[in-house]
Amino acid sequence: MVDQILFYISAATDLKAEREILGRAVTELPVSLGWRIVHSPGGDEPVDLEAVVRADIHLLLLGSDIRAPIGLEWRAAHHAGRDPALFLKDRVLRTPAGQDFIRFVAQQRTWRRFQGLADLRTQVLRLLATHILDRAGLYALSPVELSRLQSWRAELESATGEVGDTSRSGAGESGVLLSRERYVPSDGVLLQDRDGEDA
Repeated sequence: MVDQILFYISAATDLKAEREILGRAVTELPVSLGWRIVHSPGGDEPVDLEAVVRADIHLLLLGSDIRAPIGLEWRAAHHAGRDPALFLKDRVLRTPAGQDFIRFVAQQRTWRRFQGLADLRTQVLRLLATHILDRAGLYALSPVELSRLQSWRAELESATGEVGDTSRSGAGESGVLLSRERYVPSDGVLLQDRDGEDA
């Protein structure tokens, strides 16, 4: 049984809003799984190549240009036999390097286009829900969770236009989200406040 999903998001810093919306989107899925979200590093930070090749779900987003370290992450995943889901932002001017990368990757894989934040969020939520449903046994989903996720995905599929709030910010960095239902600390206990809520 797997209790946590490793979710790698390859996106350069010009896609900060997209990184943030996807970092928050995982909390919307009606399952008790934990998430480890790893983003492409910024600045001089090293790439977590182990996370790239071990990711349960890997997204590669491209905006106007192919910027470091996105190319390295793509190559590492490709050499490990992994296929990131490719998302291409529409209505942006691209550099010659960005155009070349799009053509090169398109020889092997298909790009999914997205119009804006809401469109990207909806497409990725569908992808995540499908991934989990296809591996319901691996993730040990309870019958209630399975039914809830199937219904939730069906509602998402039938929704038109923008779904949910895409205006908040603050989740564009790597992090870990633990499930209260599945997480059992190895040392100590979860603390509760006076009202009985987990602290």
